[in-house]
Amino acid sequence: MADPDPHKVAQLKAALEHFQPGTLFDREEEQALAPVRTRALRLLDQRARSKAELRSRLISAEFDPELVERVLDSLENSGLVNDAVFASEWVRQRSQRRGKSARALDMELLDKGVAEPVRQEALSQITAEDEEAAARAVAEKKAREVKAAPSDRAEYDKHLRRIVGVMARRGYSSGLSMRLGRDVLDARIREVAGEQ
Repeated sequence: MADPDPHKVAQLKAALEHFQPGTLFDREEEQALAPVRTRALRLLDQRARSKAELRSRLISAEFDPELVERVLDSLENSGLVNDAVFASEWVRQRSQRRGKSARALDMELLDKGVAEPVRQEALSQITAEDEEAAARAVAEKKAREVKAAPSDRAEYDKHLRRIVGVMARRGYSSGLSMRLGRDVLDARIREVAGEQ
């Protein structure tokens, strides 16, 4: 066995002599990162956010971009920021609660800075049947505002435009919106006519 290098032994001894417990992190660095981390955690406490969305909010709060990236990497490594989980939950909740179409949800996730493969994976949880059922629920809710059978074609068209408009604002295609809009409006007219 070779003798240890005397120079390396001297360096190790010097390092041990200068070591002080509790100095394993850079205090100045931690003080610089703390306000960025605090703001990021407050934003995450309000609701889940994508990494890009957090980055934008922190930089607009005038934090140093380099510090922002370090905090975001740390939050991502700890699992507090995860674009795949965020996107999946975003799609699930907004599809069920707000009746949003896959197209509208894709645009929202794009706006939040979520990458294409992550968006597509999250959107894969919505089947064509789910989307049509959600669209029908949106149309039926709007059709319930019709309290009497329309007196003429102009009034019928006005009700139809309102139903189709609500569906369009949630991102459904014009073909689906027109088809379902007519179905639910006709069903609602039969219902209110039967009540009279």
